[in-house]
Formats: sequence, structure tokens, C-alpha cells
Amino acid sequence: MMSFNSAQLYEWIAGFLWPMFRLLALIGTAPVFGDVSVPRPAKIGLAALAAIAISPTIETLPVVPVYSFEGLLLVLNEIGIGIAMGFTMRLVFAAVEYAGEIVGLQMGLSFASFFDPHSGGNTMVLGRFFNIVAMLLFLAMDGHLLMLATVADSFSSLPISGTPLSADGWLWVARAGGTVFSSGLLLALPLVAALLTLNLVMGILNRASPQLSIFAVGFPVTLAGGMLMMLLVMPHMNAYMGRLIEMGLASLATVLGQLAR
Repeated sequence: MMSFNSAQLYEWIAGFLWPMFRLLALIGTAPVFGDVSVPRPAKIGLAALAAIAISPTIETLPVVPVYSFEGLLLVLNEIGIGIAMGFTMRLVFAAVEYAGEIVGLQMGLSFASFFDPHSGGNTMVLGRFFNIVAMLLFLAMDGHLLMLATVADSFSSLPISGTPLSADGWLWVARAGGTVFSSGLLLALPLVAALLTLNLVMGILNRASPQLSIFAVGFPVTLAGGMLMMLLVMPHMNAYMGRLIEMGLASLATVLGQLAR
């Protein structure tokens, strides 16, 4: 009969809890996992299963009581690491959604919006469509598995300890937020250029033939032209989305290195 004492039991519980906080923070903020449509018990269960699988691979654990002040600092450290990783990956999807909103504005679909429970505000239809496409690409590229593998490896590059996280890591995340606008604009640029050209042609036609009611035909033509261009450009946009996702996954290791400085 296997026997164990209270010290061993405490060690097992601590070995489960420390990685659990990092994983739970990542799953709560990362794309796909952190979506509002995923039930909270499912998120907690996934984090618990991942913690059970990862905890035996962690070589050293801090000898700190969970209920102490040092334990609280460790919890905050682990939550901060998970949030930084999840937010870094979330920036990719923010760029894709921003591109969809730019295209929607050019197509005259600014009025076509609905309430997004995740952001707590209204989201344009095309922005949501682009976001869904990015999620499907993320899953097709095994991005969810690569993200979990990265957080499992992070316990070696950034072990569980009471050492404060470097401010360089948070500064890097803040600077990475600026790439949302540039990446989103580059993603939407082909469609925006085509729609601007179409609007320019309609303006010239209206100038040449004033009896042409541009307000009556402008919206249907812009909408039809935008849909046709999306059909032609979407394969190339998907390739660029894939590169953005790859860059986001690679950035997870970068942000870990910055936090460990």
C-alpha cells in the first residue's frame, strides 16, 4: 500500500497550482481558448488538465507556502506571464479584425454591425468574418497546440520563482500593440485600393454624366465590387493571415525572453 505524508501532499498540490495559474491566465486571454463562447468550466478544466500533464516535467519548484505573501507574489508573477503570452497572440486577431473593419467602411457596410459580447461593443460584420477566418486558420495550423507547447517550454526558459518580471517585457508588449494598425492596414490594402479606384471611377462618371444618380447606384456597385474583389483576393489574404499567425507564435518566445531579463 502506497503511503505519503503531509509534506509530500503539499508538494504535489504546489506542483499543480503554480503552473495552473500561468496556464489559466493564458487560456483566459488567448484567442480561441479565451473566447466568450467557451464556457468557464471548460477553460478551468483545460488549464487543470494541462497543469497535470506539465507539472511532472518541471524540474525545480519554489519552496514557498501557497498561503504566504511570497506565495501571493508567485501567483501574480505566473498570472502576469500567462496574460503577456495570451495578449501577444491576441494582437494578431485584433489586426485581422481591424482589417475587416477598414474594408467594411470602404464597402459602405459601416451600418452592418452587431453586438460582440467579447469586446462589449458593436463589431462590424466583415471584422467578425475576418476574425472567424483567422480562427479557422489558427486551428488548421495547429496554433492552439503550438501555443500550449510554448507555455510548457516556458517553465524552462522562465521558471517559477519570486523574481520580479522585467519591465522590458511589458514595454515590448505595449510596442507590439502598435503593429495592430500597420498589420491590419497592410492586410486590407489590396481591397481598399480597389474600392478607392472604383469610387474614383464612379466620381468621374458622375462628373461626365450628371443625370446619372450616383447615390442610387453607388452603394450597390461598391458592395458588388467589394464582394467580387474579396472573392479574388481572399486566397492571398489567407496567406498573409497565416504569416501573421506564425509571427505571433514566434513572438511568444520573444516576450518570454524580454520578461526574463
